Amino acid sequence: MTTPQRTWRKSSRSDDGNCVEVAFTDDAVLARDSKEPDGLVLRFSPQRWRSFITDLRAGGSQSPDATE
Repeated sequence: MTTPQRTWRKSSRSDDGNCVEVAFTDDAVLARDSKEPDGLVLRFSPQRWRSFITDLRAGGSQSPDATE
């Protein structure tokens, strides 16, 4: 089985080595540590990811539930 090629994006604010990269698919948002591109990939529903980003922008600290 081949893994589909994904376009990973890193925040322009990530410049100190503590970077999270995200990739978007039709049904999920994937997140990984940029220092370990072959490591663990977390998968979130688009709804859960939007909720997480909205909370962060509002100054909150909600963590998305990766088990959905």
